[in-house]
Amino acid sequence: MSQFPDIDCILIGVNCSKTLGRCIDSVLASDYPKERMYLYYVDGGSTDNSRQIAKGYESVTVIAINPEYPTPGIGRNNGWKQGSSEFVHFLDSDTILNPDWFKLAVKAMDEEQIGAVMGFRKEMHPEHSIYNWIGNIEWNGPVGESSCFGGDVLLRRKVLEKTDGYDELLVGGEDPELSRRIIRAGWKIIRLDALMTQHDLAMKTVRQYLARAFRSGYGFAAVRKREAEAGSDFWKYEFQKIVIKGGMFFICLISALLILLIYHSSASIALALLTSAPGTAILLNPRLFKVKKFMRENKLNKKEAKTYAWHCSLVVIPQLFGLIRFYAGLITNNPLKNKRNTLSTGLSISEI
Repeated sequence: MSQFPDIDCILIGVNCSKTLGRCIDSVLASDYPKERMYLYYVDGGSTDNSRQIAKGYESVTVIAINPEYPTPGIGRNNGWKQGSSEFVHFLDSDTILNPDWFKLAVKAMDEEQIGAVMGFRKEMHPEHSIYNWIGNIEWNGPVGESSCFGGDVLLRRKVLEKTDGYDELLVGGEDPELSRRIIRAGWKIIRLDALMTQHDLAMKTVRQYLARAFRSGYGFAAVRKREAEAGSDFWKYEFQKIVIKGGMFFICLISALLILLIYHSSASIALALLTSAPGTAILLNPRLFKVKKFMRENKLNKKEAKTYAWHCSLVVIPQLFGLIRFYAGLITNNPLKNKRNTLSTGLSISEI
């Protein structure tokens, strides 16, 4: 392999004018031969000036698509199929590339069996909101061989050609889903001990948090169904956790409410509290029993670990509704779809 093989860098975005320019600038500032980098920006139907920003760069090829129901997979497939380089790197437009990353990632590809390489993604401003802070904790996994990758990753072109690329129907979980097909095709996915990108989640409200959790639940269900059909246990635990914790909580809660509605006595209040207790205990298991584990594994102080434990306890509630939405869509033939006029890259579910 050449010391500096060609890389097609695929940026995807929708209504990303606030972040696109700095993303492109970071790629152009990469410590990698400029003649070996080919930049493509795939715009998924922006109504702001994202396309105009990208067209302002001579070295960027703009691919304007306007699907009725955009998905990250549609954007990424349109991008990598446009180029011909040996390697393809995907980036979301709300990221900033580490200048050393391309050299590190390409060097790691010396082993032919490695099909994908990723590094660490860090939030730019974890201090701006608790939601950014949670994202900063959850983006990354252990160094070494990995079971899946996220939205920022370097892939061999022949891996994409062999697997036909991304599933264009998925509105969430498209990166892990492709990861699993890559592994089943015989390649490895490796995480390096190096910074790959900085990310700007820019999440400030409870509504954004709940929407993201809802979509992650939908993504867990959609990918889990595909994996179960392939005979894989991938995301089985995560799926069961949502069903058991969220389901038990609501079963116990509804049972308690029915007791209060049917029986009008002081004893009914005590019985209702007793009935709701098991579901509440299961739901709050992380907050009640895993604070020390989070302190140790995530290098958090006690206060931070308690905050993170609350998130791990309560996030399954909107995730359960996302999971229910997936199966309701299967029954009614009405899957969840993205609407162009409500999308922006900062609120996408492309990195669950």
